[in-house]
Amino acid sequence: MDASPDAAWEILTDTTYWPAWGPSVTGVDCADRVIRAGSRGRIETAFGMPLPFEITSCEDFRWTWDVANVSATGHRVEALDGGCCVVFEVPILATAYAPICQRALGEIERLAEG
Repeated sequence: MDASPDAAWEILTDTTYWPAWGPSVTGVDCADRVIRAGSRGRIETAFGMPLPFEITSCEDFRWTWDVANVSATGHRVEALDGGCCVVFEVPILATAYAPICQRALGEIERLAEG
């Protein structure tokens, strides 16, 4: 995408953006607006089910989390000439979630370049 790595990282780590780019997220309850390792909270899902989460790592333009005590997607920003690339790391047992991640990447690009 044509956005800077910092712009993409802000969108990925500021919980107020999550409902804007996450198709399965309708709300976030977290004491930390900007996540860090150890941040905990709850996401409201499009399926009407609140799920607890914990950020398990967050550094160097990469963060991972557990959702409902299950290892979930990793999120990474890589710098490129003139922009960046955002990558979701989807666990092998969650490959059915890949189309949702693809849609989320488009929303992140729209927000970061906006």
